[in-house]
Amino acid sequence: MYHHSGSVARPTAGSAVGVLEATGAAQDSDAMLFQRCTWCGTAMYHRLLCPVCQGSDLRTERSAGTGTVRHSTVVHRNSPAARNVSLIEMAEGFVVRGRVMGPLIGIHSGDRVRLSQAKDPVRGEPVFQLVDEPYRAWT
Repeated sequence: MYHHSGSVARPTAGSAVGVLEATGAAQDSDAMLFQRCTWCGTAMYHRLLCPVCQGSDLRTERSAGTGTVRHSTVVHRNSPAARNVSLIEMAEGFVVRGRVMGPLIGIHSGDRVRLSQAKDPVRGEPVFQLVDEPYRAWT
């Protein structure tokens, strides 16, 4: 945090300056942690500075784990089988890149997803599962 009486940046006591801390209720291994800027309230995922106001006073919060697919694409390179890479807009307002489990042709923009307990072991990205079955209208 910038100290107004001089040009020296000093961390304040108890602040999480760009670091995700697992404290309190956010210690669950399947929880998704994100930061929220204390100055402007912007939610972000794994950032050191706020992308809106460039503030460094960020507090760590726990996500509910629900979101909406903003964009999804199928990637064929660097893996033995095709996989999807999706941008998920979380309910708290931040966007995260991850993988959605399910049939590749059944994942579309606007689909609702929730965080799975699994995590991609190779890339370390969060893994989501569809809330609604993709072919629910066909049965």
